Amino acid sequence: MALKVRKSNAPPPPLGCPMRACMDLLGGLWTPNVIWQLSGGPRRFGELLKDVPGISPKVLTSRLRALETKCVIERAVLPTSPPSVEYSLSELGRELLPVIDAIVRVGGRLRERAGIPLGAPRGSARRAQA
Repeated sequence: MALKVRKSNAPPPPLGCPMRACMDLLGGLWTPNVIWQLSGGPRRFGELLKDVPGISPKVLTSRLRALETKCVIERAVLPTSPPSVEYSLSELGRELLPVIDAIVRVGGRLRERAGIPLGAPRGSARRAQA
């Protein structure tokens, strides 16, 4: 006997689904890391490259451009010789910080439940179970 399909009790998604827009932004590899590093204040490109280990200059450039296009960060050209560029979070970018913080907290709890200590490399759970 087949089970009856139940009707969802979740409210209908808003038109244009803002959740998807936010997740599309935060779902990009390295994007939350870049936003998180900018939460400490303005940073130049080279500083961000050191702050986010493992990111390539090409990918960092791509993420910074995309975040600037979406008004999450602001880019300021400093009047130095040679000119340098500084990146900082916009007001919209600062609104993302509690979201990223919540994701980090839940991720920590998920790692604990899987028996993966904080700071352990990704994939450690599979190796530990083998």
